[in-house]
Amino acid sequence: MRPRTRATSTVAGASALLLLTGCGAADMTRQASPFANAQGARTVTLSVQSWVGAQSNVAVAQYLLGHEMGYRVDTVQVDEVPAWDALSQGRVDAILEDWGHPDQEKRYVEDKKTIEPGGNLGVTGHIGWYVPTYFAKQHPDVTDWRNLDEYADRLRTPESGGKGQLLDGSPSYVTNDKALVNNLHLNYQVVFAGSEAAQITQMKQFAKERKPFLTYWYSPQWLFEKVPMTEVKLPAYKEGCDADAAKVACAYPHTPLRKYLNADFARTGGKAAAFLKNFKWTTEDQNEVSLMIANDKLTPQEAAKKWVEHHASTWRAWLPS
Repeated sequence: MRPRTRATSTVAGASALLLLTGCGAADMTRQASPFANAQGARTVTLSVQSWVGAQSNVAVAQYLLGHEMGYRVDTVQVDEVPAWDALSQGRVDAILEDWGHPDQEKRYVEDKKTIEPGGNLGVTGHIGWYVPTYFAKQHPDVTDWRNLDEYADRLRTPESGGKGQLLDGSPSYVTNDKALVNNLHLNYQVVFAGSEAAQITQMKQFAKERKPFLTYWYSPQWLFEKVPMTEVKLPAYKEGCDADAAKVACAYPHTPLRKYLNADFARTGGKAAAFLKNFKWTTEDQNEVSLMIANDKLTPQEAAKKWVEHHASTWRAWLPS
């Protein structure tokens, strides 16, 4: 399975990341917290991916590590693949939401043994193609990929060059969409909004105007609460059907999201490492925090505090004895 990727948060972009980071945002391709993997230090460094669900994980972990366990938590923004390099080198201590990177797992977990699995997050991720539910109700057959070409004219935009538009997020992220369009011989053009935030803005505008659209999207994601969407059924996923990126002609899989720890931190990180291994919540939990951040405009720490106040029975089980 190829990397399952998502773009920037809807929470006012970089400003939200600055709110989330303990010491300010950093370019983790070159920088790291000075506290990462520090022997004996009561400081933990967490990698923050740019989508709001990942920010929610980190915000709650950061809040509990700080307020319940007395740790300082430093957080730094890092993209998905560079995060594995940073984790291996001890520049960050943990990744709390990985969507599946088998090449990196083999390199760092199996071969180099510089990274250890930290267990499942408790959330299952899924990427797919979606249309707004109001359009699916009007045209039920649009939810079968074999009928998409019949709606290409309805889904055409100035950016799609006379074809139907398949809206994606950032061109810097890896998806199977171009291969799917080519291999399924669809009369569509993948159009990149530029970021998750820009993609959400377009989708919300389409929904406001009750216009049809076809988009790459994923769950868990808070936007489903505001813009109900229905998945288009692509050819069924089978193990290995996406092994060759150029030949992909199947749906995206459902992926249990996983955590990973730097191997030295996993052995020497004491109660902080044990806490992060224990950290496990539901899609509903994550979406509750994400909605507060992205829609209600709370800072990540405000959202985390609010969630913690109402879910003690969940998070107390994560605290090591």
